[in-house]
Amino acid sequence: MLSPSLAQEIAGDTSAVIGFNVLITDAEGMVIGSGDSSRVGTFHEASVEVIRTQEPATHSASQALRLRGVRPGVTLPLVTDGQAVGTVGITGTPGRVRRFGLLVKRQTEILLRESVMLRSRLLAERAAEKLLADIASYDPQVVEGDFLLFRAAELGFDLRLPRVAVAFEVTVAEPGSRRPGAPARDMALVRSELLRTVREVFADPQDIVATAAPGWIGVLHRLRTDRPAASLVADCRRVADVIAAQSPLTARAGIGEPADSLGALHDSYQDACDALHLTARRTNGSPAHPTPRGASGAPVHLISDLRIHQVLAAVGQPARSRLLAVTAADLRAQPDWPVLRDTITAWCEGGFNLVRAAEALHVHRNTVVYRMQKIEQLTGRPLRDHRTTMALYLACLSDQLGGAAETPGT
Repeated sequence: MLSPSLAQEIAGDTSAVIGFNVLITDAEGMVIGSGDSSRVGTFHEASVEVIRTQEPATHSASQALRLRGVRPGVTLPLVTDGQAVGTVGITGTPGRVRRFGLLVKRQTEILLRESVMLRSRLLAERAAEKLLADIASYDPQVVEGDFLLFRAAELGFDLRLPRVAVAFEVTVAEPGSRRPGAPARDMALVRSELLRTVREVFADPQDIVATAAPGWIGVLHRLRTDRPAASLVADCRRVADVIAAQSPLTARAGIGEPADSLGALHDSYQDACDALHLTARRTNGSPAHPTPRGASGAPVHLISDLRIHQVLAAVGQPARSRLLAVTAADLRAQPDWPVLRDTITAWCEGGFNLVRAAEALHVHRNTVVYRMQKIEQLTGRPLRDHRTTMALYLACLSDQLGGAAETPGT
């Protein structure tokens, strides 16, 4: 519990503040920290009795001479959870240093408890990261499901409860979006703050929140019957808003499907990551991408809105390229192909409704009519023939999609 590095840091800093040498021993009486570095590694005999009785002791010059490694001063026990884990001593005339004794003892015990809590939190975070990674890569042919259930139970999580996976991707915001005067941030500190932000929103004791990869945070959120599905989108939006308001970062969220088994939870996490990959690729290729239901323009994406895109991504780049070449070759040869592509996409995703397509494209409806007429002339087929239009739609999505990306944690 009392590491030499922590003991040396406390002893050195405290000695500099009070002007008297402070030394710290372990439970065996060995000096592991001291303002006088020459005493580190020596035996402090007086500490043995102080540890045994958990009572402080003072030593005059004559008394110190009779004890090995002891100088005049006071020695006090360091007690955590009722157990003496070491001592702290202050060198000097007992009458002068006694007044510092209790203060130094309490401060050292506080720092020790904080160190233990930090270490415990770091261990818990690593265990959660490992659990998330194992679920992300779960293969029932390789790993026994009961083993993962047992490991999760040891951490206090019941994987048999209904859950849904959420994946957050955090990236550095555009240079112009950084607040004036905002200092550069230490990445370890940023990572800790991001986890805290997500955990403040997903605060259910059964919510598993962990870093999945650099810039990625995974959440295995416990579903509750007393909360509507739309509340999950609102929670994700709240996380994104808090991150954007407090740091030069932006966050997007992908949401998988509800899961009631370990295998389904694995699929839900894969789906959540796919939702982010697919929308990132579509956004980069086209400004006309759908807004998820209930998101009000926020960067929250549901896999249920992206199943067609997911299937297209799964068939592979060669097959998508062939579909695009056969179906939309004449359109792709036009200099305004991106505009024509977005028009087809908006027409289909708007339910073949002219008004909704114009709203999605942020143009006048007459502009949409003009573009559709141009598309029909180039293809020789009417866009009101839904079979033809759907083939063009799939070709447009294929153009927007890039190569497959790896799921964080796998």
